[in-house]
Amino acid sequence: MSADPRTIDAGTGTADVKIALRGVTKRFGSSGRGVTALDGLTLDIPRGQFFMIVGPSGCGKTTLLRILANLERPTGGEVDVRRTAEDRPENSMVFQGDSIFPWMTVWANTAYGLRMRGVPASEIRDIVGHYLDKTGLTAFRDAYPHELSGGMRQRVSIARAFANDPDVLLMDEPFSALDEQNRTLLQGELLRIWDETRKTVVFITHSVDEAVTLGDRIMVMTARPGRAKSFVDVPFERPRDVLELRHRPEYGEIVYDIWQHLRDEVDRSQKAQSTPPPRSLAQRLARRGGR
Repeated sequence: MSADPRTIDAGTGTADVKIALRGVTKRFGSSGRGVTALDGLTLDIPRGQFFMIVGPSGCGKTTLLRILANLERPTGGEVDVRRTAEDRPENSMVFQGDSIFPWMTVWANTAYGLRMRGVPASEIRDIVGHYLDKTGLTAFRDAYPHELSGGMRQRVSIARAFANDPDVLLMDEPFSALDEQNRTLLQGELLRIWDETRKTVVFITHSVDEAVTLGDRIMVMTARPGRAKSFVDVPFERPRDVLELRHRPEYGEIVYDIWQHLRDEVDRSQKAQSTPPPRSLAQRLARRGGR
């Protein structure tokens, strides 16, 4: 049975915490006309957890990931990503769209982070070969991105991220542009690689099914400004088989639970997006259109 999201807290005080957020807020623009993307977010992510984030469009999911990647600074609050080893990168990020270098081969793309860190060539050969084998890309090692399908390009992104051996792996809807068949295959491959490494993963998705399939714990976010509405522990053992998991009756129950908490936030987000502008602004726009 799935846990009731209302009974699960943010996990603060958990032993061996890898990522700790305390009151994280992010505003864009000036105080009078700005937008609050995140509002007072507090949570702990333990080391080695596969942490999923779901929420309506515009709720600050990607902003949070960019803060964790040091691509954005929070307006308020504290972010603590606790390093394991200084000789490894703090994080690697896998984006929604293509993020591999079009002028590099599959091999060169996968080896890029290792080469930038000065890893010896013999180690690079072994590491890259291992992850190309794990992602089914060995036969395409000399191919360029334009010669690959969208699913294969995302395989390269995943291989590169794991090969670089980061402390934390950040994933921003990496499978959203793929068809259902490729998405399911890549979910399975990702789980197999993760089972080997047990890295801390923070993964954004719009798919509740994907969140339950992959995650140990799921945070449901509110509509903007983004806050943590509920946390759901996923009770399924590992390793997991993607297709077999979805046949289990408990799977449907936990997906339903999460949708119950997400539905109101999606409705609220859609209503906010369809709200007409203030009358004074509408009048100014009307006057401009009449000139």
